[in-house]
Amino acid sequence: MILRLATQSLLARALTVGMTVLAIALSVALFLGVEKVRTGARASFADTISGTDLIVGARSGSVQLLLYSVFRIGNATNNVSWESYQDIAARPEVDWIVPISLGDSHRQFRVMGTTPAFFEHYKYRGGRSLEIPEGHGLQDLYDAVIGADVAAALGYAVGDPIVVSHGLASFTDHDDQPFRIAGIIGKTGTPVDRTVIVSLEAIEAIHVDWQGGGQTGQSTPVEVIRSMDLTPSAITAALVGTESRLQIFGLQRWINEYPEEPLLAILPGVALQELWQIVGVAETALIGVSAMVVITALIGMMAMIFSSLNERRREMAIWRAMGARPATILGLLVLEAMLMAAAGAVLGLTLLYLGLAVAQPLVDAAAGIWLPIEPPTLREVWGLGIVIAAAGLASLVPALRAYRLSLADGMMVRT
Repeated sequence: MILRLATQSLLARALTVGMTVLAIALSVALFLGVEKVRTGARASFADTISGTDLIVGARSGSVQLLLYSVFRIGNATNNVSWESYQDIAARPEVDWIVPISLGDSHRQFRVMGTTPAFFEHYKYRGGRSLEIPEGHGLQDLYDAVIGADVAAALGYAVGDPIVVSHGLASFTDHDDQPFRIAGIIGKTGTPVDRTVIVSLEAIEAIHVDWQGGGQTGQSTPVEVIRSMDLTPSAITAALVGTESRLQIFGLQRWINEYPEEPLLAILPGVALQELWQIVGVAETALIGVSAMVVITALIGMMAMIFSSLNERRREMAIWRAMGARPATILGLLVLEAMLMAAAGAVLGLTLLYLGLAVAQPLVDAAAGIWLPIEPPTLREVWGLGIVIAAAGLASLVPALRAYRLSLADGMMVRT
């Protein structure tokens, strides 16, 4: 019976109750939306590279190696000699190995030298391969394959010329050896989107007339360069896949103890977790802000109940006169608050999933964050339960005041 009375009471005040429910719904949608973005961002962050067992580079920190080799942020402290790369490639544990050479740029986008094997073995988002819907991969010495963001930002198309600049913040261009855009990689949501990919031999070719970081003043004809041995002397890093996952740690230990030069081999997943611990502080702040929004909505609901007490004084007094116990009055107001919170939670969930359906492809295309549309997790269900329980607790203050109102005061006619 009390449930029916609470429902009818809420319907009688449909406008104010509706506004309160909407405020709770928006706060719940924001709270759960932040949680979806947080988990989606973490999953997308972890899926930046998958299927790679080890990343090898010069000895430094694991996070630093991950940043410059995968995210193209920062620079290597040193290079890996080609002889060391060949020794690693010759190990029986190695199934495949992809060299990476960094250092040059094109209009603030990083240029990466590698081999065609990169397009075969680089995986992201749980094993997805790179696709080149426009053009083809590296076939000629001066072919360049660009990421989707590079093409969109600079308006490039297949066949356009592209000139690589020396270094990251250099005003010197390798304009004597322009490249041709051979292909454009489909959107991945990874640093590949912001990368210009050329061959290792091309990196060597554009530096034939460079020595010690500067130009020698010579200009070797392109035809002569094409006939040269363009095997690199060093690379920046390498991605490694092993024959068996049981061999990963043995190979990692061998590389870290390599006697010829100081090298470092890291597990991408472990390094990604370390990096997330550094940059993931923002997620705590986001959760805190969204929780404060929910608390604000609940305080608004409590204020609404307080403001309605004067209007409902006579109603409460009549209930008392008809024999209703104080606990009944208390329970009625608490139940009303919990019903409003439950309605707000359901409406908030509905708004969340409608928003996800609209935003999912847009966020994926713009930021590379995949927001899965899945049933609420146990953590989210617990969060909704806490919101409803908190609404009940918040209503206790006005409810206690309501049942303490005297019968005589409630029946008094004021003039």
